[in-house]
Amino acid sequence: MKTVYTCFCTDVIHEGHLNIIHEAEKYGEVIVGVLSDEAMMRFNRFPTLEFEERVGLVKNTEGVGRVIIQKDIMYDQVIRELRPDYVIHGDNWKQGPMKAIRDNVSALLSEYGGEIIDIPYTYSENVKRIDERIKEKLAMPEYRRKRLRQLLNIFPTVKALEVHSGLTGLIAEKTVVENQEGLDQFDAMWISSLCDSTAKGKPDIELVDMTSRFRTIDDVMEVTTKPIIFDGDTGGLVEHFVYTVRSLERMGVSAVIIEDKIGLKKNSLFGTDVKQTQDSIEHFCEKIRAGKRVQLTDDFMIIARIESLILEQGMEDALRRAYAYVKAGADGIMIHSRKEDPAEIFEFCDAFRKECREIPLVVVPTSFNQVTETELGRHGVNVVIYANQLTRSAFPAMEQTAKDILKYHRAKEVNERLMSIKEILTLIDEL
Repeated sequence: MKTVYTCFCTDVIHEGHLNIIHEAEKYGEVIVGVLSDEAMMRFNRFPTLEFEERVGLVKNTEGVGRVIIQKDIMYDQVIRELRPDYVIHGDNWKQGPMKAIRDNVSALLSEYGGEIIDIPYTYSENVKRIDERIKEKLAMPEYRRKRLRQLLNIFPTVKALEVHSGLTGLIAEKTVVENQEGLDQFDAMWISSLCDSTAKGKPDIELVDMTSRFRTIDDVMEVTTKPIIFDGDTGGLVEHFVYTVRSLERMGVSAVIIEDKIGLKKNSLFGTDVKQTQDSIEHFCEKIRAGKRVQLTDDFMIIARIESLILEQGMEDALRRAYAYVKAGADGIMIHSRKEDPAEIFEFCDAFRKECREIPLVVVPTSFNQVTETELGRHGVNVVIYANQLTRSAFPAMEQTAKDILKYHRAKEVNERLMSIKEILTLIDEL
């Protein structure tokens, strides 16, 4: 008997999947691959069911002959082991990022004469409702909050992109590219104090209050499902920080990063060019302990950001603070530098890893932007945050468009570099 292979990355079997199985039965034995949690998170979305439950769901579906685990979004290993006569899939993979998967399958099958069966993708109100319910479930605080810890347990390096609105959240949520390993996307979102303030036309001095910043979180959460890391600046007074922790945890934020400075907030990249005061180790540790005491779940993370290298206090001071903050209960350490050479970041990470092997390390490579995630990972970095690139790319583009409209007294000259209204509407989901 000939074999037909298909892969499911779903938490629910709906009419679209049943349609694929029924069509596949016409060609031979139906083998269904269940995408692993790791591959599903990297490619599509977080599962809402445990892996074993997803496997059981497929096994109990009529028409399925065998169930296997597909560990990667690309089909190389599966096809080389199974050598199926046919691979069947909905025709939605003939365009967009998923076309790279189809091209991969086509090349593999051509080596021995296998064929692809494209069947019309199932569009119906029922399928749409099911997809919407899964997305709504993924956006719920109790699911979203724990995702950063889940990612850290699975991936060597988690990459987060700065967002400051619902629209930038959608960009972080939906942008997918093809690379040598298959498809890639951002794992998490960073809500930056700098970018949040800038989007509101305000200086980055903690002028925008937490109520307003929480509104930004709401805007992002309303349209996305990925975990959120929140820039908490200094955390403010200890008495205020505990309320911030409670609020963020209740909203479903995964982590807050606070920096060990006191007084009027100044952006770290100014370094010693402006007056900045580093907090004492004792006081900052008390802030961490106070935040950890009021947490209601183990999911939420408090990450301590060390400013010693920024303020030129030396490597010894940075490491002493890191060990103290971990002892106080910090769930992670962020080390920052404004130098273009990443040498001092590497030195810190290497030394820290000798003492603390399990504590997540976070880096923001704004100044030393030539360093890749892989290089940082070799030095023990777990989270890479691209902290302000969307804001910095948007401003010059908008400014140039405004200048050109003034210059030509019409919009024709700027049109070729504008995103079409249709593309924008496609990015934004309708209920």
